[in-house]
Amino acid sequence: MPKFLRIGVHQSNVSGYTSKAWWVRRIGSTVLLKWGAVEVHGVGDGRKIYWTLPPRAKTIRCGTVQRAKDYAKAAIARRRSHRYEPLAGNIAIRRRPANRGTELEQALATILFVDIVQSTEKAAQLGDSRWTQVMNHYYAAVRRELKTLRGKEVVTTGDGLLATFDAPASGVHCATAIREAVRTLGLEIRVGLHAGEYKVSGADVVGLAFHVGARVAAKARAGEVLVSSAVKDLMPQSGFRFKDRGVHRLKGVPERWRLYRVEH
Repeated sequence: MPKFLRIGVHQSNVSGYTSKAWWVRRIGSTVLLKWGAVEVHGVGDGRKIYWTLPPRAKTIRCGTVQRAKDYAKAAIARRRSHRYEPLAGNIAIRRRPANRGTELEQALATILFVDIVQSTEKAAQLGDSRWTQVMNHYYAAVRRELKTLRGKEVVTTGDGLLATFDAPASGVHCATAIREAVRTLGLEIRVGLHAGEYKVSGADVVGLAFHVGARVAAKARAGEVLVSSAVKDLMPQSGFRFKDRGVHRLKGVPERWRLYRVEH
């Protein structure tokens, strides 16, 4: 019963900020599908995944076993090409605590999003076994730089990562260090950084700042580290050079934002 998880921005939970899970099961000539929004908490072996709402379900009666196999195979291939990661564990129904409405704690940080460029194409080229090895080395390199510069990992996204830093200079230093480190693996990344307030309640991280950071990263080209004006304005004496990349509309985010490229 293959299961897949796609991490994305979720308005009410950015801690494993969101997502959609999907699975397929074939029984003879019938294919059973189930999908829906999920919450993701934690990282690595300690990661927990919960249905946000009861999942939707669909039954496909294909008529023959071969048609069912073909349908399931095509459905799985679409998930892989749409940046879903294979999911080995179970998805639970979350038991909400009675004090769920407790007031959230406010925090301020520099938010870093890092993403591998053309990861789907590289995975297809290398094959599952070799790609898994490359990804293990990739995350080891990323976490090494995070530890060195005191970044806090919030969540991984299949081929990317979200982290926070107390100081914007540390975030920018980390972004450039990660870029150089993963090039030894034959990988190019794009990175976006934004500084802003967010709220924390247990494992949940909520705030528009995460949405802005994700959209800044989406504007970056291969090998490029982009920062919002909020980051640049906090670094007047940092020694970094920034090149103006103009004013941009960020999908789903109010107003226009001026972005800057970190120069070598």
